[in-house]
Amino acid sequence: MSRPLVIVESPAKAKTIAKLLGKDYSVAASVGHIADLPKSGLQVNVEADFTANYEVTERGAKVIKELKAAMKDAPVVYLATDEDREGEAISYHLVQYLKPKVPVKRMVFHEITRKAIEEAVRDTRDIDQKLVDAAEARRVLDRLFGYTLSPILWRKVNRGLSAGRVQSPAIRLVVEREQERMDFVVVDYWDLAAVTATTPSFKAVLSTLNGMRVAAGRDFDSKGVAKDGVAVVTKERAEELTAALTGSDLAVRSVEEKPYRKGPKAPFITSSLQQEAGNKLRLSAGEVMRIAQGLYESGYISYMRTDNVGLSDDAIAAVRDEIRSSYGAEQLPNEPRTYKSKVKNAQEAHEAIRPTLPLRSPDSVKAELNATELNVYRLIWQRTLASQMNDSLGTTVTVKLGAEARDTHKTDCEFAASGTTITFAGYRAVYEEIDEDKSDDDA
Repeated sequence: MSRPLVIVESPAKAKTIAKLLGKDYSVAASVGHIADLPKSGLQVNVEADFTANYEVTERGAKVIKELKAAMKDAPVVYLATDEDREGEAISYHLVQYLKPKVPVKRMVFHEITRKAIEEAVRDTRDIDQKLVDAAEARRVLDRLFGYTLSPILWRKVNRGLSAGRVQSPAIRLVVEREQERMDFVVVDYWDLAAVTATTPSFKAVLSTLNGMRVAAGRDFDSKGVAKDGVAVVTKERAEELTAALTGSDLAVRSVEEKPYRKGPKAPFITSSLQQEAGNKLRLSAGEVMRIAQGLYESGYISYMRTDNVGLSDDAIAAVRDEIRSSYGAEQLPNEPRTYKSKVKNAQEAHEAIRPTLPLRSPDSVKAELNATELNVYRLIWQRTLASQMNDSLGTTVTVKLGAEARDTHKTDCEFAASGTTITFAGYRAVYEEIDEDKSDDDA
């Protein structure tokens, strides 16, 4: 029986999509690229408009043979590689080397669910030549840089190292940063903290000396020179003040209350997922992407290589329904939240990273995932829900305490302490960032 052939990139993805499409379709994998520039020589003709000399790889030749056999009776071929530059280039090369005599349709989706796959089959397009050209330009740049710079690394550093489109500027950044480090002038600065005898006690940090703000790290330049208008506390001065203040009474000089409001961060993009999983789960960037790739290919999350912080209308509606049922309508804004990417030249073909639809809670999938996969999935789940929840509200109280040091200068010392009481959890009911008040959104 002739069946349409769907070609994807990975065997794991092929297995998942085959289950979703059923017996009416045949699904096979290209196992990544089937063609590349040969390893020997530049393989880029700089005199002929930088024409790249692609050829089928050894593994690619075997894959092509298998795909031609699978395509023999197929009435149509669907190219379902990833919707990015590399995926588009893979589809382009598949057409070049398979030379199908039946209709070829480009099929794209952002999540591996039955609804998304069925919609992708109905709504196909042609291969995007601009994406193909972009992928080839990146590969050509890799070769032009790497072919000339890698031998220098072999001579100066170690054999087997490579330089290219990414490594070369990265190395330059590392070298420049190292030069800054070598030129940096180290200086010491100190601060003081007073622990009150109240019940409960709290710690207040020295903020001013005779009305002048105490210097912090941000107040010094790379030469170790402090900016004007700050008081630098040396070790000797800190010891002198400590002796002069020990046992002194601290008088409350002011108590200031301010309303606290903090909104949730945007859903994850690739970089913010890597950073947050690194902070919370102690995973390397490579480990995060490997786990996210597996979650995507198994149908748990949307495509994990994205700069887009936005969610589709369907996803927002599903997330809002989940918030309403699990956390209550009071945690839900009147209107959906929207986010705009702060990444320059963002690639926004895909949504932000989110759980696939219909939404499945971490508890409902914990039997299907190992511990690390579940932790990454839970992080994505929590961040996605939090992004559509109400602000966290509370009150921040700042107390300023003062005393006069019993030193020769009778220095006026002022200490400050602050704390926040949360009166309405909002998005914090589901998600808590690390070092929340200091971290900035990566999107």
